[in-house]
Amino acid sequence: MTQNNTIKSLLLARKIIDKKSLEELEKGAKEKGISLEDHLFEKRIISEELLYRTLANEHKLPFVDPRTNPIPKEILLLIPESIARAHQIVAFEKTPNTIKLAAFDPLDLQMFEFIGRTTGLEPKINLSTPTMIREVLNQYHLGLKAEFKEFESKEIPTGPDQLKKMAEDLPVIKMVDTLLEYAILERASDIHIEPMENDVNIRYRIDGILRNVMILPKQAHAGVISRIKILSNLKLDEHRLPQDGRFKISTPQYDIAFRVSIIPTFDGEKIVLRLLDEKNQIFSLEQLGFEPRSLEIIKRNITRPHGMILATGPTGSGKTTTLYTILNLLNSPSVNISTIEDPIEYRIQSINQSQVNPKIGFTFAVGLRAFLRQDPNIIMVGEIRDIETAEISIHAALTGHLVLSTLHTNDAPSGFLRLLDMGAPAFLLSSTINLVIAQRLARKICSDCIESYNLSDEKIKELEKEFDIKSILKTLEREQITQPGATLKSILFYQGKGCKRCNNEGYKGRIGLYEVLEATKEMRELVLKRPSVEEIRSLAQKQSMVTIAEDGFIKAIKGITTIEEVIRVTQE
Repeated sequence: MTQNNTIKSLLLARKIIDKKSLEELEKGAKEKGISLEDHLFEKRIISEELLYRTLANEHKLPFVDPRTNPIPKEILLLIPESIARAHQIVAFEKTPNTIKLAAFDPLDLQMFEFIGRTTGLEPKINLSTPTMIREVLNQYHLGLKAEFKEFESKEIPTGPDQLKKMAEDLPVIKMVDTLLEYAILERASDIHIEPMENDVNIRYRIDGILRNVMILPKQAHAGVISRIKILSNLKLDEHRLPQDGRFKISTPQYDIAFRVSIIPTFDGEKIVLRLLDEKNQIFSLEQLGFEPRSLEIIKRNITRPHGMILATGPTGSGKTTTLYTILNLLNSPSVNISTIEDPIEYRIQSINQSQVNPKIGFTFAVGLRAFLRQDPNIIMVGEIRDIETAEISIHAALTGHLVLSTLHTNDAPSGFLRLLDMGAPAFLLSSTINLVIAQRLARKICSDCIESYNLSDEKIKELEKEFDIKSILKTLEREQITQPGATLKSILFYQGKGCKRCNNEGYKGRIGLYEVLEATKEMRELVLKRPSVEEIRSLAQKQSMVTIAEDGFIKAIKGITTIEEVIRVTQE
């Protein structure tokens, strides 16, 4: 049960309000764009303190006012300001083995566990009011910058010995550890550490969107960069050339590999860390978001002994994850599977994975040629980037191998054209490509704050400008998603209101939007004629291919994503 539902149940159980009045208050809060709690306080139905004292009693937790006594700085800073503000939690007391926390959401269990792990102390939860928490948060003042106060009067070190010493200072180690652990907790895929003229900006990419996390003083930059270089076994005194490295953090909860990229910029070295969860389970095709018709086509084609399966889409659209999922389905003792990747994203047991290394001449094409001498059944090529790789891949598919690879195209029909433009012969493509999967990643609606609504007339007009609504409605009816005669006005859509679980974003997690183009007999005959993208798309849609936009509408009607996300990922 969410905090909001608990509050509603309490109000009704304690007869503070009846069901009809509660519904009216919820409606009023929604119209004003404020939370139910704030609307209750505004109407003076219950005071903030009484509500949270009642909640504390309900959850059998102590109620505390953390403002009563000044909190020592060393206790307050056990939780970095960015985390405390994001989750509205403050540390106000500690013993050798425990840390007392004031919070107003007793259900934020993941964060309490995170604080316990990072501090090494057992969290003791006390309930407080949002107002009390906000006032205590003001005690942070400069917050994380205070951790680096001692560096502000010092010169920025340049020599390797000085840099190493700075990187081994406790505040620097603590800062970097917190940055990394918080990124893991927030499910970030990337961490950006960006030097500016006067400070350092930290951003996380979460669910595909970059978000500001914190600002550090410029004096902290050298220490943070040096610490990450030491972890990645990179050169401390190299500031003019790009560097790439890797390190790993292993705990009982997770094994995360960090791929590090450093480049020189005008204001100093910028670092981007890509997070790769090595314990990440391989998803099923259903979990990735494939609809039943697409699933049937994919499963039919991956069991063929030879041919090519291509995943297309822009960078970061989940192509490699789709191919890994297919490989996992095909992985058995009876087949020899080899992959050549750049980089190897995840390790899969019993599959031979190789990483390209252009510096020593080990390219996709060289690796692919070597694989053909290794008696493979199935080959995955990380990406077809040039005609040489394309020709060897096609040759492998023609000579009894199943080849999986990725391409950078906007849709499935363009997959054929991309290879034709590279110089691949039409007659070879026609006989080798079995399947092209195009995809995008859309954010999923947070399940804790989902609500339904009908589109406004203005929104419908906007959609009619962006999409072929008539065609989409026909597809929705054919796929039995809507009733015959349904209109955009009559269809129910969904959105997230925003809650603590999703940092008030309304979204949590991502799902794929797909179009799956099967190379039927008619499609193979068309490819022989070197057709246009429009001709391929027209035939595919006649053969009931669901486009990415149509798949997005299906998922929006099912309450998986929002119409706004469908617009964002299909029109960008």
